Amino acid sequence: QVQLVESGGGLVQAGESLRLSCAASGSIFSIPTMGWFRQAPGKQRELVATITSGSVTVYADSVEGRFTISRDNAKNTIFLQMNSLKPEDTAVYYCRADVDYGFKIQGFWGQGTQVTVSS
Repeated sequence: QVQLVESGGGLVQAGESLRLSCAASGSIFSIPTMGWFRQAPGKQRELVATITSGSVTVYADSVEGRFTISRDNAKNTIFLQMNSLKPEDTAVYYCRADVDYGFKIQGFWGQGTQVTVSS
């Protein structure tokens, strides 16, 4: 099993910044891709950003240029630096890790961390 522990959420005003962290632990051989997703009330969970072990990144259009995802492979940890936050960024942010066991790739989710941006 793999455990993902997120931290760094909170309440901020529009225009401010937050930094989220997610650390993976447990039975890990390799994690090709890790990422952040978010879910606002009444909406489906959506991709925010992903990063591969080779630091190839993908961003949602809504956060491109404001958010930066980074990764520490040695610590199986990813970060999400969120700048110029907007009220529409308010959501529960979930970390995801796709763990490669050699014969299969299995996805794991963190418990989520709340980000609230007031106007």
